[in-house]
Amino acid sequence: MTREGRIRLLVVAGLIGIFEVLCRSGVIARTVVIPPSEMARSLWQILISGAHNADIVSTFLNVLISSALAISLGFATGLAIHALPRLRAAIEPLLASYYAVPTFMFYPIFIVVFGVNARAIIAIAVLLSIVAMIASTLTGLDRIPAVLRKTARVFRMSAPVRALLIDLPAAAPHLFTGAKLAFAYALIGVIASEFILSGQGIGYSIAYAYNNFDNREMYGLMLLVIIVAVTANAGLDAVDRRLQARLRR
Repeated sequence: MTREGRIRLLVVAGLIGIFEVLCRSGVIARTVVIPPSEMARSLWQILISGAHNADIVSTFLNVLISSALAISLGFATGLAIHALPRLRAAIEPLLASYYAVPTFMFYPIFIVVFGVNARAIIAIAVLLSIVAMIASTLTGLDRIPAVLRKTARVFRMSAPVRALLIDLPAAAPHLFTGAKLAFAYALIGVIASEFILSGQGIGYSIAYAYNNFDNREMYGLMLLVIIVAVTANAGLDAVDRRLQARLRR
C-alpha cells in the first residue's frame, strides 16, 4: 500500500471512530443513525441469512447490464459524432449541458414505454450514464497524437487496422475514464430507480425498511452499497491511474 493509501485509510478509520463515539454517546440519536459497528453487524446478518440475496443479485445484474449498454452505445455514438464534424458542432453544446437536466423526471415516460420492471430501471441508468462515455470517447479521439496518424499513413494502414493498432490504444486512458464514470452513474441510476420503479432490489429494500422504521436493516443495506461502490471504484481507479501514467510518457 502506498503512503497516500495508508493516510487515506487512517482518515476513514478516524472518521468512523468519531461517528461511532457520537452515536454511542447519544450526541447523534439512535433513532436517526445507528453506530457503524451495528451497521456492520446488520450487514453481516443480512448476508448470512440470505434474506436479500435476490435483491442483491437483481440490483448488481442491472448495474452490469446498464454499464455494458452505456459503454458500448456511448463508444459507438462517440465514434459517429467524431466522424461528423457538423453534427458534433450541433450536438456538443447539448452534451455539455446534459447533466443539468434531472433525468429522473422522465420516469413516467419509461413506465409507459417499458412498464414497472427491470427494463425501465436499466433504461434510466443508461440514459444517466451514456453521455459520460460519449464525452470521454470524443476527448480520447481528439487527443490522439498527430504523429501516430501520420505513422499510420506512412505504413498505409487501412481504417480498421489503424483503429485497432493506433487509435484504440492511444485513446484507451480516456475511454477507461468514461467507462469508470459510466459504471458510477449506472450504479446511482439503478439504486435510485429502484426506490420508485421496482418491487425488488437493494433500493426498494432500503425504501421498504425506511417506511417500516427498520433502521438496522436500512443502514445495513446502505453500508453494502457503499462498500461495493468504494471497492469497485478503487479497483477501476487503480487501472485508470496506470493508463493515465502511460498517457503521460
